[in-house]
Amino acid sequence: MKVVAIIPARYESTRLPGKALLDIAGKPMIQWVYERASRAEHLARVIVATDDERILRTVRDFGGEAALTAKDHPSGTDRIAEVAAKLDAQVIVNVQGDEPLIDPRAIDLAVEPFLRGEDVVMTTLMCPIRAEELDDPHTVKVVVDQQGFALYFSRAAIPSTRSGRAPLELVRKHIGLYAYTREFLLRYAALPPTPLMQAEQLEQLKVLEHGFRIRVLETELESIGVDTAEDLERVRRIVAGEEQ
Repeated sequence: MKVVAIIPARYESTRLPGKALLDIAGKPMIQWVYERASRAEHLARVIVATDDERILRTVRDFGGEAALTAKDHPSGTDRIAEVAAKLDAQVIVNVQGDEPLIDPRAIDLAVEPFLRGEDVVMTTLMCPIRAEELDDPHTVKVVVDQQGFALYFSRAAIPSTRSGRAPLELVRKHIGLYAYTREFLLRYAALPPTPLMQAEQLEQLKVLEHGFRIRVLETELESIGVDTAEDLERVRRIVAGEEQ
């Protein structure tokens, strides 16, 4: 089974323009993501999918593989689907371009259900949550059924109880790493938007609203997404060994 990771990376970003090229310890962020993803054991290739010539040149300059895509894709999923449509891979992994500390073992974990022959079309990850993240709308929460399939994703603190907040041990933080069969990815990208997806601004809800299932695997391998200048500085401190 051939597995390919595709890293969507656009230049324009509302809070951090050009963040894929921002410096972290002498290397652009996209290089950190690419190199760490390349360490995953189950991947045959890693490709950056970008709408910008500057990112394309940067990736090729450090020896990586990159593909130029259309600029008008509404989401990263649509961007990787454009590239995946030209590949012969069976499984595609969507590695976020703003997670320079992504653990390659997390990528392998997301891929393993496909390699085991499980009846799944899409996987993602979850991890324990910290108390200070419960009410943070930028921290997405997920609840799963007894078989490990997603019931719902939300920016709100779910689940809750009649008396208020659920015990911390019942809450799980969603990690935005996805793996799909190539066939399902292309189908998923073509699905129309759905009400809950638009309300929560969480694209994965489109999968559930259209009646498909997402297998969610638990891990302790948490990553840090870089959405703000504060996130960037935290990653720089971690890389410099100043923070654990």
